[in-house]
Amino acid sequence: MDVLMLSRLQFAMATMFHFIFVPLTLGLSVMIAIMETYYVRTGKEVYLRMTKFWGKLFVINFVLGIVTGLTLEFQFGTNWSRYSIYVGDIFGSLLAIEATVAFFMESTFIAAWIFGWKKLSAKMHCACIWIVAIASNISAIWIILANGWMQNPVGYVIRNGRAELDDFAAVLSNPFGWSQFLHNGFGAFVVAGFFLMGVSAYHLLRKNEVEFFTKSFKMGIICAFIFSIAVAVQGHGHAQEVAHKQPAKLAAMEALWDSTDSAPMYLLAMPDEEKEKNAVELFGIPGGLSFLAFNSFDAPVKGLKEWPKEDRPPVLVTFLSFRLMVGLGSLFPLLCIWAWTKRKNLVENRLLLRVMLYAIPLPYIAIWAGWAVAEVGRQPWIVYGIMKTSDAVSPIVTSQVAFSFIGLTLLYTMLGACEIFLLTKFARKGPEPTKA
Repeated sequence: MDVLMLSRLQFAMATMFHFIFVPLTLGLSVMIAIMETYYVRTGKEVYLRMTKFWGKLFVINFVLGIVTGLTLEFQFGTNWSRYSIYVGDIFGSLLAIEATVAFFMESTFIAAWIFGWKKLSAKMHCACIWIVAIASNISAIWIILANGWMQNPVGYVIRNGRAELDDFAAVLSNPFGWSQFLHNGFGAFVVAGFFLMGVSAYHLLRKNEVEFFTKSFKMGIICAFIFSIAVAVQGHGHAQEVAHKQPAKLAAMEALWDSTDSAPMYLLAMPDEEKEKNAVELFGIPGGLSFLAFNSFDAPVKGLKEWPKEDRPPVLVTFLSFRLMVGLGSLFPLLCIWAWTKRKNLVENRLLLRVMLYAIPLPYIAIWAGWAVAEVGRQPWIVYGIMKTSDAVSPIVTSQVAFSFIGLTLLYTMLGACEIFLLTKFARKGPEPTKA
């Protein structure tokens, strides 16, 4: 492997690993804030115990997420220095704002929340977790706007051989970035909902703390159902944004090789990149792709052959990742509806509880697949249309990247083991016993 491929693999590994922690932080922080608000308003101890139990799992996830996120920003200097030189004025400014505003706010108030149980009033303590939840999601806005600029660069001029910031308001209002944020944000709440249901299911299977975990499970159903619908509806809108801004990615997502009016959508297909056609095409819906992309069954859709081979994204990975994301996204509301119909007697529905326990990883997989579509589907561009990934990599030797790749893989494996061990340990332990 060359420096480019190793650097891409290293960044992909680090990003996907970091994204184990991010969605749970975004969604669970809000759910815990709601639990504590219920406690402040009603004074019922069950909500206080829920806040403390789920809060402990949140803190474990939050801390390990910070550690894994730090190395990502270093890689822009070590592995992608030419990228940083070319677009640092724009990309760097967004990351700097994220760190100095949102990250410091959430880091400060999470400390106040952890250590302030006996020092702050109930309302002030509750305000702390709301600030953490809001700051975490604001942090995501800045980071995803930075990625959105790579997907749809706006507000810049090419000057002195590099991209320089020309219109910060255009960067902040980039519709592609906001669409990405909403899609990811809604997905994060699906993760949190299934996490609540899965851990609760583990205890309900053992008839442990039935009232406590029934309440938690029901909160998980509501959260996961609302946002699984929201992410599907918004995902349709985001796909139309992709159709207009990145038509090659759309063609790869649907394995469309030839430009076509009234483009069909195949329910079952398998692309053959070598032969530039689909080895399998079954159950086509006439005009289905045209309608989904442009709201018209007759709209023309560009096929992959419109672009030279070297300017096409890897088709198979993009296609399969998109199918995986959509398939899982369709499954989530169905599981939620099933759970809702059984909510009055959860303990007796052991099949449902087992399914929900083993469904915990599924929203994570859906989000990973979505990011694979976003990033692999953008290739060969690192900044769409203005800088190729091959031009962005640092002028370093292969052995240097190989060393850092192996080192980071070992570090992340260790952190991942810590995350699984700690979350499993404290999730199985359950809440603290009720005070006599």
